[in-house]
Amino acid sequence: MTYVPHSQAERQAMLAAIGVDRVEDLFADVPEALRFPEISLPEPLSEPEILRELQGMSESNADLDHYACFLGAGAYNHYVPSVVDHVLSRSEFYTAYTPYQPEVSQGTLQTIFEYQSMICALTGMDVANASHYDGATSMAEAVLMAVAVSRDKRRKVILSPTIHPEYRETVRTYTQGMGLTVVGDELSAWGQGIDFDPQALKALLDSDTACLIVQNPDFFGQMKSPAALQALADAVHAAGALFVISADPISLGLFTPPGDYGADIVIGEGQPLGNAISFGGPYLGYFACKDRFKHKMAGRLVGETVDTQGRRGFVLTLTAREQHIRREKATSNICSNQALCALAAGVYLATLGKRGLRTVAELCYHKAHYAASQIAALNGYQLVSKEPFFKEFVVRFPKPVAEVNRYLLDEWGIIGGYDLGQVYPHLAGHALLCVTEMNSRADIDDLVQALKEAAA
Repeated sequence: MTYVPHSQAERQAMLAAIGVDRVEDLFADVPEALRFPEISLPEPLSEPEILRELQGMSESNADLDHYACFLGAGAYNHYVPSVVDHVLSRSEFYTAYTPYQPEVSQGTLQTIFEYQSMICALTGMDVANASHYDGATSMAEAVLMAVAVSRDKRRKVILSPTIHPEYRETVRTYTQGMGLTVVGDELSAWGQGIDFDPQALKALLDSDTACLIVQNPDFFGQMKSPAALQALADAVHAAGALFVISADPISLGLFTPPGDYGADIVIGEGQPLGNAISFGGPYLGYFACKDRFKHKMAGRLVGETVDTQGRRGFVLTLTAREQHIRREKATSNICSNQALCALAAGVYLATLGKRGLRTVAELCYHKAHYAASQIAALNGYQLVSKEPFFKEFVVRFPKPVAEVNRYLLDEWGIIGGYDLGQVYPHLAGHALLCVTEMNSRADIDDLVQALKEAAA
């Protein structure tokens, strides 16, 4: 249905103001023969017929409602409780924008405050924002913040080689032209494995280092012990730099929060918290830090206060750091705060609670280890990951990963693992497999049988 709010007289006045007589004159630069091409369309269908045809087309998609999925590598298939979408779909949240006016935005501000509070509890940090575009941009913002904390006097950034490769690329994209030196993740310096040597990272620390970043669990799903990371944090702090941890938020329901082993900034991808995979977005990057660094933190920060009558209320605090106030002097040019995705994460965490989140993490951990043990027992397959790992692990295949994955998809309706040879040449023939609470024992047993057949 066409909706044209302007009268004919108003349209003529607008056309006269720009010096043309007709709307068609606006398209004078388009050759006349191309303005109204003949389009060959099929005969019209009724609405039920169209829906039936579209439904049939959609059934050809390899979606996660019909296929078992063992693909992770940064986007994860976790169960989203129905209450999450019910809350997100409420118009007051779904249509809300930036809550600049607290007197009319108390609901939105409270949801952000609750989200930030739960992220702080999860990470062991003092302050959290809400939020960045995804985990990769959160890491880039952590680098910018670390440099700002040093008052631009420190210009070196150390990245662990086991950080997600796209995160490392994003850090370099964000910081290009800033004169920063990004080191530590050069593959040639780390042999042919999937681990890193903390001592080698320590050796890179100097008086010019702004921060050192480690992912835990790392891109390969492996985890470093709190003691090992505390020792690394101590070395980083002794050098006067900041220690940054990127963490899967689901893992924090089970394992030690980064704040307990010396992290100054904790960041990561918040998609596992109530946000569907959705073809890659929109996601959210969570970001938390120690209290003394909050003035250098980008993004919005909601605080709790009381009004003149002593009633509880919420406001944007430290907002002068943002570009709508400080323009070119802003801490960051991030504008959208992904508030709806943050709301999904907040509803998810509130729905599961501390015990529920721990249960999800335990299911991921134990199911992944069961799958790894069964695959390792197959002829031709080798488990490369060493314990402990969380929900992802690396397996060497007897055939090219793409060939095995094609067999899994075509013959078993299984979405296989991530082909590590795409980004790590020395890991050609290795796959990164992911198991979450969504994979039943039957799914895992089918995967094992399918891999056995694929190797034959």
